[in-house]
Amino acid sequence: MEVGLEAVKITKVVEFDLLLMDCNMPVMDGWQATKKTRQRAGLDHRTPTIAVTANAMKGDSEKCLAARMDDSISKPLDSKKLFETILKWTQAPAAAD
Repeated sequence: MEVGLEAVKITKVVEFDLLLMDCNMPVMDGWQATKKTRQRAGLDHRTPTIAVTANAMKGDSEKCLAARMDDSISKPLDSKKLFETILKWTQAPAAAD
């Protein structure tokens, strides 16, 4: 299965509020898939992209930033951290009083 490539293809036709991108997908990994979607989107539209990594290896954060990912979480997923990360990137900023 070409999961990373499929992710790039689907984001051409469907707009998402947030992408959870597994970094270790076959054929095209999450870092490559994110780079492709970022190139296509340009500067006007950026869907927040959260890297999901198998482990917090040294250098993974740098790879995520280089791919223009917005944040990362590591497996095994902690449901509270996942929820907090999703909220961080999808909640509208509070209005100033």
